[in-house]
Formats: sequence, C-alpha cells, structure tokens
Amino acid sequence: MTGGSLLKLKALIQRKQEVLIVGGGLAGLVASLLLVKEGHPVSLVEKKVYPFHRVCGEYVSNEVLDFLKRNGLYPDFLDLPRIDTFEFSDTRGKSVFLPLDLGGFGISRYQLDLWLYQLASGQGVKFLTGTTVTDLEFLEKEDLFEVKLSDFQVLQVPVVLGAFGKRSKLDQVLERPFFTKRSPYIGVKYHVLAEGSANTVALHNFQGGYCGFNAIEEGKFNLCYLGNRDQLRQYGSIEEMERAVLWKNPVLKRIFEDSTFLWEKPEVITEINFERKLPVENHLLLLGDAAGLITPLCGNGMAMAMHSAFLVTEALREGRTRQEVEQRYTQGWNAHFYQRLGVGRAIQGLFGSGKGSVVARNLIQRLPFVARTLLKNTHGQPF
Repeated sequence: MTGGSLLKLKALIQRKQEVLIVGGGLAGLVASLLLVKEGHPVSLVEKKVYPFHRVCGEYVSNEVLDFLKRNGLYPDFLDLPRIDTFEFSDTRGKSVFLPLDLGGFGISRYQLDLWLYQLASGQGVKFLTGTTVTDLEFLEKEDLFEVKLSDFQVLQVPVVLGAFGKRSKLDQVLERPFFTKRSPYIGVKYHVLAEGSANTVALHNFQGGYCGFNAIEEGKFNLCYLGNRDQLRQYGSIEEMERAVLWKNPVLKRIFEDSTFLWEKPEVITEINFERKLPVENHLLLLGDAAGLITPLCGNGMAMAMHSAFLVTEALREGRTRQEVEQRYTQGWNAHFYQRLGVGRAIQGLFGSGKGSVVARNLIQRLPFVARTLLKNTHGQPF
C-alpha cells in the first residue's frame, strides 16, 4: 500500500460521525464544544436567537469549575460572585445558615449561554437558530435519524443529541410518558438590584413553593421561584399572587419591596415536571433537563447539564457501536445522576409548606451534619 493510500485510510478511520444537537442550552452548547474539539462535524438547532434569558436558578456548583477551566469554557472576563453559604427561611420568615462544603458561583444564563455560543461558533459548530425540529424519526434500515425542521429542511444524521430542556413538543412527538401528565408547577424569574450577601445562595419558602435568591455578575441578583399554577389562577396575575402568597414570608416581602426590578415583566414557564425520564429513548441520547430534571431546591441543574455533555462525549469516544455508546452513556448517567434526582424528589416534600419548611429549618439548625449530608447527596464530585 502506498503512502498516499495509508494516509487516506488513516483519515477514513479517524473520521468522526456527524452529530446534530437539538437545543442550545448549557447541555447542548457544552456538548457541541466538546464534540467539535473531538473532530465531529456538529450542527445545533435552537428555537430562539442568542442572547436571551432562561428561567433558571443561576447558581453553578463548583463540581464543574475545574472542568470548565480545563476546557477553556469558564468566562474569566467576568467578575463572578463566589458562593459558600446556604440560607434557608421557612414560610414564617425564620432563617438559618449552613456552609456549603463545595460551594459554587453565580452567573446569568444570558451571559453564560452567550459566551458558550460565541465560543462554539468560533470553533466551527454550525448553528440553526430561530429554528425548531418538527419531527424526528430513527430509520432502522438506514441506521440514521431523519430530522425535519421548521424551515422545511430534512436532515439525515447518524447521531442526534436531545438537549431540548424540561418540556418540548418533541417530547410529544417521541411519545414520552411524562408528557401526558399535567404538572401544577410554574417557574418565574427576575433580575434585580438588591441588598444581599454575594456569597450566599438562599432558598425562601412560601405556601406552595420556594424562591431562590443569589448574586450573579455586575452586582445583580437572580430571583427565581417555583410556584403553583392554581394559585396563579386564583389571584389572576403573577403580581397579585406574589403579594398574596410569597409576601407572607417576611424575608421575601422585604426582598420584593426593597429591590429594583430590571425587567418590565418576568420570564415565566409552565408545566415543570419532575417525573422520571430515561437518558436514551429510541436511540436518541438525552442531555440535561431532557434526561431528568432535578428539583430546583437542590440548585444543581446547571452543573448536571454540563456534566451530561461530558458523559455523552466520553460515550461517543469510547463506544464502537451505537449499542455500546447507548450503554456507556446510560451507565454513566445513572451512576452520576440517578441517586441525586431521587434524593431531590424525596426531600421536596419538606419545602413549600408551613409545617414542612419549619421541620426543614429545625433540621438544618439542630442537626447541621444531617442537613449537610442531604446537600452532599444532591451534589456531584468534581470531574
């Protein structure tokens, strides 16, 4: 065999499969950056156009800090608040504080997603923004996915990653069981200027839900809560619901009254569902919230999204067949996230109610070791 033939054979062996990523949140963006670095041709479909806000707690666990820095993904041009303390208030407004062993940092999704999008664009990821996937089917005979887009393109690709978030029309197309189950939860988010501790992530309870509060970049704070759809219907508007329900917690009342709200209206999402999901369905590799949504009280959704991108990249690198890739990814996902999601669901009953939140506050105050153990079981290890 000639030298030229050997080079061609080597190039053929090294050629990476084309990957289409559906969804441009943290999981999709980080996966695109890791995979394009591995040599995969990567395209990403995102229904919105960057930059934009997302309903999110905007606290990032330090379990991903070394990973981000190692891969050049940490936005070190921003002065980001370092968070090492957890504050918890019950529905009566009584607070307790707990040190966070691992800690984290605060950053808005507006800034972080834009930063990752710009990085990925510069490294060769092809973005299809302002576009949605209207249908997706795996063709067994061809061993390919056929993907139909809202701009009438039809793509055929060997690998598709589903990073389309908590709830998507694609979930209905794929007939995922959780999609038919109604959820009472809504998510509401603001950015505010406020007096507060930059090193603290807080969880303030109210009847029917709980509100996260933490510093992000540029001296701003993220105020994001999980509420109840029935309460919104009862009071007729978000503002009236907040006054009637959230303000019964004196801590939240003070935050709402003393803060300068930076948006004309909040970001709102509905049908937030914490039902169990699978990380692989019909050969589609699912990342981030599409694979499993951790309860917001745990504050780890952003870190888990990025970690899932790392796991799927490893699976695609090490798996020789589609079956091996799916098995490796499923095993990795379960090993790192299954227990964390379960713990989150189990302890959620202690939050968003008068008695439950008082029990939780007393637990943190009187048995801090137990409380720190619970927190530890909803966090992962640096990777």
